[in-house]
Amino acid sequence: MLSDNPIPIRLKQARTRAGISQKALGIKIGMDESSASGRMNHYEKGRHVPDVATLRKIAAELNVPLNFFFCEDELSAELACLIAKLDEKKKQELIELLSHRD
Repeated sequence: MLSDNPIPIRLKQARTRAGISQKALGIKIGMDESSASGRMNHYEKGRHVPDVATLRKIAAELNVPLNFFFCEDELSAELACLIAKLDEKKKQELIELLSHRD
């Protein structure tokens, strides 16, 4: 189980999976080169929480859906990534499948 804020853990997890450094990620989303590493480190340590606009940029850069950062367990995080890759028709089929389960 994660702490009250799952964002730091999910951020580090997605960044590590993408094989990108804190500094490189920060620069890619528009942070100043001199502060990018420090700011990203603060986000991953939970000292600061990125605003939604920044989190959206990070999600796009790391190729994860925005809701990934809010998942409180590993299965939900994995599902969020898998569902995000589905087209609208497949998402609707999944909703119907899950809605009709007893």
